[in-house]
Amino acid sequence: MSSLLEVKNLYKSYGEAAAKVEVLKGIDLCVESGDTIALVGPSGAGKSTLLHIMGTIDRPTSGEVLFDGEPVFALADQPLASFRNRSIGFVFQFHHLLPEFTALENVMMPLLIGGEKRSKVEGRARELLHDVGLAHRVTHRPGELSGGEQQRVAIARALVRQPRLLLADEPTGNLDMKTSHEVHELLYSIQRSTGITLVIVTHNEQLAAGMNRTIRVVDGRIVE
Repeated sequence: MSSLLEVKNLYKSYGEAAAKVEVLKGIDLCVESGDTIALVGPSGAGKSTLLHIMGTIDRPTSGEVLFDGEPVFALADQPLASFRNRSIGFVFQFHHLLPEFTALENVMMPLLIGGEKRSKVEGRARELLHDVGLAHRVTHRPGELSGGEQQRVAIARALVRQPRLLLADEPTGNLDMKTSHEVHELLYSIQRSTGITLVIVTHNEQLAAGMNRTIRVVDGRIVE
């Protein structure tokens, strides 16, 4: 495997002077292409902040994030957004589906926003919904889907641009045990079939145990 993403001496703080809060305190991390990593640790340790910076949703206070050896935060906002949309997929604890659109339309949305025509992207979206077990639910809106089904739609949407890196922040945090297990198995299956690099923030020990590497974050630092 080759290095896909490197985090170097990463710091992140909010506020100033007496109100300053240091969230990340010198993180170093290398993510290989095709790797699967679970970020674990107590609430408030900085896991989600680290994930958001790795995904370029947030910028660090100092330090570097390299993607294919290139410093991504050297990019201006618009080129950075284009890079993120092209290379990184996101799955969040709260699905962030658009309630007025069907499952199919939600999956197509990143491509439609990018200017592609529905006629060209609908087949890709249908295929992904089939892959996540929702071929029979393509015309249903989020309010007509269970929590697990909504998360499957969110996973399909995250994959529609064929990103190289998939980041998931507590993807089973709102699901019951049975549904959580099904989503775990789906993520494992997607990773095995596509070879995508997968980094997940989780409190779920079962999900973490299925990953190649588990990295523990405590008080803004990697401790193991």
